Amino acid sequence: MIVYGSRISYYTGKLEAYLRYKNIAYTLLPTPYGEAKMLKEKVGAVQMPIVDDNGSWMSDTTPIIMHLETEYPDNPVLPQDPVVGFISHLIEDYGDEWLWRSAMYYRWCYDYDRQLASNVLTDEVTGHIKLPRWARLRMIVRRQVRHYVDRDGVTETTRQHIEQSYHNALAAMSAMLENRPFLLGDAPSLADFGMMGPMFRHYGQDPTPEEIMRNTAPAVYEWVARMWRAKDQEQQNFVAQIPNDAAPLLKEICETHLVQLTANAEAFAEGQERFDMAVQGCDYRDIAVSKYRLWCLEELRRRFGLLSADQQKSVKALLPHGQAEILWSAQPPAQSGFNNDNHLPFGQAMNVFKGGVP
Repeated sequence: MIVYGSRISYYTGKLEAYLRYKNIAYTLLPTPYGEAKMLKEKVGAVQMPIVDDNGSWMSDTTPIIMHLETEYPDNPVLPQDPVVGFISHLIEDYGDEWLWRSAMYYRWCYDYDRQLASNVLTDEVTGHIKLPRWARLRMIVRRQVRHYVDRDGVTETTRQHIEQSYHNALAAMSAMLENRPFLLGDAPSLADFGMMGPMFRHYGQDPTPEEIMRNTAPAVYEWVARMWRAKDQEQQNFVAQIPNDAAPLLKEICETHLVQLTANAEAFAEGQERFDMAVQGCDYRDIAVSKYRLWCLEELRRRFGLLSADQQKSVKALLPHGQAEILWSAQPPAQSGFNNDNHLPFGQAMNVFKGGVP
């Protein structure tokens, strides 16, 4: 198995942690942006990571993990209890799609972080561009800031809230990790791998958020290393029910991620390209509408719909916040029309982050 990605990539780190845990052999190579045409033919979009498994090409880490769970059933990462399993998916989606903003903010809005990341990416993915290295480095910085900062509601007005979102995630995870080695038990679940995306290759490696994590949330700092070496668990007991210490994280998810998914879906339904939203009293303006995040909402709603009536009641009791109603409201604001044939992780993927390098 070849994983095309980057050693500082959000989603590449998430997938690598999973592959290591499952003892699936792989080789990490830089994404060959010089062969963009070939990659688009294989998976529909050029983004990280892309997997070539002996000629079977895959993209999008969550569908990749779901597929590999069927191929490698030992040490499963999905809790058997349906309610715990649903919450695991919800936490993973929060790690994938909400914490992305603050992870990119720290990387590209702080000098040391920006210098480190831009130098690594310049050497990894721009060698095919016939320009001096200084020009390619400047191009990387400009592209990343434009697509992952400016287009995602990062302004002087929102900076404080974006930073607070990171601190809130650290505090909520710390509360859970005081009682267990992993978020939902004695072994990593899908929730842990979802949170590894931001916590490992961004927050845990970029100088500014890494120092914050080390000093304010050492339990999370330790968990990152534990996740990177986790394999062959002697015990694999997930919690039988969602513990009380998960309440702060679930509240944070409802007040941030589900607000974003709702506002994005409503804007998509109205045919808008940009939208505004108010999150925990902070006004975000001019955020790019994402068809992919609409599909993420559809997936959460689909998984909720698979639960029994009693199980749905249990989930609702865990999410006693008005923002959570989008998960079970009678009619979604819009339909993405994506992956209706359930082809992922194979075939055509959606270009989630247009024009940039995740």
